[in-house]
Order: sequence, then structure tokens, then C-alpha cells
Amino acid sequence: MSKVKYYYDPESLSYRKIERKKRTTIKYAFMFILASALFGFMFVFIASQYVESPKEKALKRELQNAQLQFQLLNKKMDQAEAVLANVADRDNNIYRVYFEANPIPEEQRKAGFGGINRYKDLEGFDNSKLIIETSKRLDILQKEIVVQSKSLDEIAKLAEEKEKLLSAIPAIQPVRNEDLKRMASGYGMRSDPFTKVRKMHWGMDFSAPRGTPVYATGDGVVIRADNRATGYGNHIEIDHGYGYKTLYAHLYKYNVRKNQKVRRGDLIGFVGSTGRSDGPHCHYEVSKDGQRINPINFYYGSLTPEEFNELLEHASLENQSLD
Repeated sequence: MSKVKYYYDPESLSYRKIERKKRTTIKYAFMFILASALFGFMFVFIASQYVESPKEKALKRELQNAQLQFQLLNKKMDQAEAVLANVADRDNNIYRVYFEANPIPEEQRKAGFGGINRYKDLEGFDNSKLIIETSKRLDILQKEIVVQSKSLDEIAKLAEEKEKLLSAIPAIQPVRNEDLKRMASGYGMRSDPFTKVRKMHWGMDFSAPRGTPVYATGDGVVIRADNRATGYGNHIEIDHGYGYKTLYAHLYKYNVRKNQKVRRGDLIGFVGSTGRSDGPHCHYEVSKDGQRINPINFYYGSLTPEEFNELLEHASLENQSLD
């Protein structure tokens, strides 16, 4: 039961009961509710600043995990960049040098991305800097991989062409050493066997018994296998591509036909003495871009250094040719 309060009235010289007005009661009630609400709001605000809710804790853990993943991603990119740099170094200084291709400039390999801001959507977050830098590194790394991939495709193509070139270049003797009687005459000024006049001998003469096998000295296509060229008798001409051609003259008979593809070491004919010849032998010529050149420079595929030196000594003698 609430206490009753009185006040002294000097006019009536008596005590009167204090009557609280209804408006005052409502005012006090309103002030109490307002104060309670403010206190509750302050309590919630302070609690939110210092006490984490379960949802906030879960979000914080997710954020920490994301930061850790970005750090791990950056470490992996460090490793990938190191490996890619090693491949790029070998590409520029070994592969492209070997295949006589221009190296790829460093600014082309490491070029960024110009124009509009590609990372605008990543701005405005607590970890925007980390996210943007990682995204930039990843984009540049991807571009470097594309550049390197295209370079390796080019190297593979050059290697394939190089392999074809090496297979096409005349690189062996047309007559094996064990089948030779002697290297009768080399490239250069020689005495003609019929007129005895010194004139240019455009090939090398390999003296061997009639019927000795004659081999293709490089991969190519037979473009002639006939006796319609003056002085050569039965002869074969092979186009090796890349400007190289070889000719095998004074044959006894053929083992190939026109337009037939041959590989280095294939049996193409047999030694004879047809045409303008002074004895069984194979007259052998090499031409590059239409110019006849000394065949002795093309025997690296079948001779030892000692055999090559001996052949070089015999070829340099200014003796009489056999054709």
C-alpha cells in the first residue's frame, strides 16, 4: 500500500493530503519508460562493441580463413613465378638461340593491363588492397603463361622444321667406304680424261665396281631418273628441299623412279659407267639454291674424323677425273 503524504496549509492551519495530478503521473511514467529505453539501447550498443554474437564470430572466422587462403595463394604464385621465370630464361637463352629465333622481350612477358580499372568492383572492402594485388598478380601470371605457351608452340614448330632440315641436308657418302676402290677425284679444277684439258669438276667421283649400291644422302623427292642429260648417262637427281639438290651420275641402273620419296640411306641405284665416263664410278654433286658446292662439306653423318681427313686429302689432289 502506497504511503499517503501530507503538507501543512498555513491558511487553514491544518494538514492537507497531497493529491498527485493525473498529468504528473503520466509524465513520470513517460520519463521512466524513456529512461529505461535509453538505458537498454546503451547496454545493447556497449555489448555489441565488446561482446561478439555467434554470427559475428562465424563471419570473423570466415574472414580470417579467407585472409589465410590469400596468403597461401600468394606463396603459390611466388613458386609459379619462379618456375615460369626459369622456363622463360631457358626459352630465351637456349631454345630460341638454338633455333635462331628472336628472344621475347621482358616487357612483353611482364606487360600489365591498360585501359579501364579492372578491379573497381574489389574496392571499398577491409582487405581490398590484398585482394586487388593478388588479382593483379594472378592476371599477369596467367598472361605470362599464355605468352610462354605460344612461345613453346613456336619452338616445337621450329624444332620440327629443324628436324626435317637436318634429315634433308645431304650428310653421308653416296657409296659406303667398304665398297670403295678409291676416291678418284674431288671438287675443283681437274684434268679431263678425254681431252686432257683442265676444267672445273663440279662433283666428286667415287670409284667402285659395277653394281655397287648407291644411297640417297638425305631425305627428299626424286625429280629425275633418266639419261637425258648430256654426259651424265643414267643419273638420278633428288630435291631435298630448303634449296638442296643432289645428283648421282653414270649409274648402271636405277632403284627408284621419278616423284618417289626417299630417305637418307635408301638404295637408289647402282654404280656403272654410262654416259661420258672413263670407268665404273659414281659422280656425285651437291647444289644449294642452284649453285653447285663442294660435297666434301656434307659427310659428317657417315665418317669418323680420321676417315674424313683421309677423304679430304684424296679430294684435294689435282688428279684426273673419271668424267
